[in-house]
Amino acid sequence: MNAAAIETRRSEALDNFHTRGMPHRRFEHWRYSDLRAILDAGQVAQSGTAKWQVESVPDGVELFDLAAPAEQAPEWVVRYLGTVGNRPTMKEASLAFADGGVALRVTRGRKSAAPMRLQISSTGNVRLLLVLEDDASLTLMETHASDAGLLRNVGVEIVLGSGASLSHVRLAPSAPKSITVEHIGVTEARGACYRAHFANFGSRLSRTELHILLQDVGAEAHLSGVMVLGGEGHADVTSHIEHVSGGTRSTQLFKKVAGGKSRAVYQGKITVREGANGSDSWQTAKALLVGDRAEADLKPELIIFADDVKCAHGAAVGDLDPESLFYLRSRGIPEREARRLLVRAFLEEAVEPIEDGGLRAAVWREVEEALSRAMVIVR
Repeated sequence: MNAAAIETRRSEALDNFHTRGMPHRRFEHWRYSDLRAILDAGQVAQSGTAKWQVESVPDGVELFDLAAPAEQAPEWVVRYLGTVGNRPTMKEASLAFADGGVALRVTRGRKSAAPMRLQISSTGNVRLLLVLEDDASLTLMETHASDAGLLRNVGVEIVLGSGASLSHVRLAPSAPKSITVEHIGVTEARGACYRAHFANFGSRLSRTELHILLQDVGAEAHLSGVMVLGGEGHADVTSHIEHVSGGTRSTQLFKKVAGGKSRAVYQGKITVREGANGSDSWQTAKALLVGDRAEADLKPELIIFADDVKCAHGAAVGDLDPESLFYLRSRGIPEREARRLLVRAFLEEAVEPIEDGGLRAAVWREVEEALSRAMVIVR
């Protein structure tokens, strides 16, 4: 295999993008996020390349700038770029139209203690490739600038070798003028573990889509996330985890708070393939509507082709418990503050899985700021 493979994949992605057309609500997995209604293919193609910045590269991590000529790409970039996960329309677009991005490799056995911070900003398409070799570990903090003009479209590919472990925190502040789309593909070898937290505070249209393959025995994926939306904010998390082998495990816990005229979306799909006996999976999505004109759409799904599996899912939408609210107010706490305390308590279970204390605190700061917008009463 040589560097020409990258250009071939980009050419194929371009053809596929134009063949498939823009995703819209008639596609079942895009039914709550009609991208074609606000964006056309020409705007995607002409949006340019988004900017990225890595604050510090830990020892044992190799970085390659994808803006460099393909002939300079190392073997591991040539092998994986454009190959991980399924390739829906917008991921094809990020591969076809991005003239840059970043590829990172954590070498075998290297365990990075401090989080690595990646910031993505400006309008455009961009690619991220992350390869963790056997028994490597890393914590990645991915942050997005607030407003980025019309479109930011990010394609992420993650490859986890045997025994590798990645903690991934994605923080997307409120961006009411922007369209933000990110597709994350993950493939995991034996004993690998992917832990991810997605904190999203809404944009004109925001969608984070994941496709995770648990390829071998002992592979695990644990997803959690919070959305706190106000105004006319929109945020959509759509995930598909495939248990390819038996003895694999996945969990999902997403909590959403929607106020104003906002819309919170969760679509979670679990597929246990034939022969993946002994797989263990559960997914939970809950939403609080703190505004009369807010909306939450929750859709968990299970598809099972194996035996001796443990799979469960649940979804619930509601308002704050009136008895709890009455109790706090009877203790002299003003109603606005009592509501805020109850909402924070509701979200806590989905934030606590963030292992790094500094990153967890950063998410809580964004939550507190977002609650001020979400809990404004809209008439």
